[in-house]
Amino acid sequence: MSMNLHLALNTTDWLAMFTHFMSLSLLAIGGAITTAPDMHRYLVDEQHWLTDSQFTSSIALAQAAPGPNLLFIAVLGWNVGVNAGGGMGAGASAWGLGLMGMSIAMVGIMLPSTTLTFAATRWAHQNRELRAVRAFKQGMAPIVIALLIATGWILAAGHGSLAEHWHLWLLTGVSALIVWRTKLHLLWLLGAGGMLGWLGWV
Repeated sequence: MSMNLHLALNTTDWLAMFTHFMSLSLLAIGGAITTAPDMHRYLVDEQHWLTDSQFTSSIALAQAAPGPNLLFIAVLGWNVGVNAGGGMGAGASAWGLGLMGMSIAMVGIMLPSTTLTFAATRWAHQNRELRAVRAFKQGMAPIVIALLIATGWILAAGHGSLAEHWHLWLLTGVSALIVWRTKLHLLWLLGAGGMLGWLGWV
């Protein structure tokens, strides 16, 4: 995954990352992937704990792997820890910090939303006929869509300008249109994208 940064993170930095992921957990309406733009702002632009390439590669790797899409949080935390340990070449100390970063990120993103979801779901199920509950569910749909569009924009923008990489932007738009207008399973699109990349066309 691209070059490693060499960081000097202290306890305050780790705690700040933990609390930031906890706050994002409460904003992750529609899944953790919708908070990727703010993760990019915090980890790449503000703290400089990850490179732009590491950020986009972390999401791409986790999305291509089997399992929940939440795994990209673990990869982001792993890369922050490995960078803090001096890179993959630093050996066991970097791997230990990678595991610590992964644990901090995952517990931070999971704990608040899991607790809130458990409590809110029980309440909403018991009061599912209330107009407020039905209105809340309908009102969340456009917010989730907007957050997903923002995430797609961040990931696409990491590959350069529209004029320079028009074919990647076109592929992104076509893929979004196919997902929106057809019932084609997303794994077929991921497989096609992997094949195009393997052939060197994108």
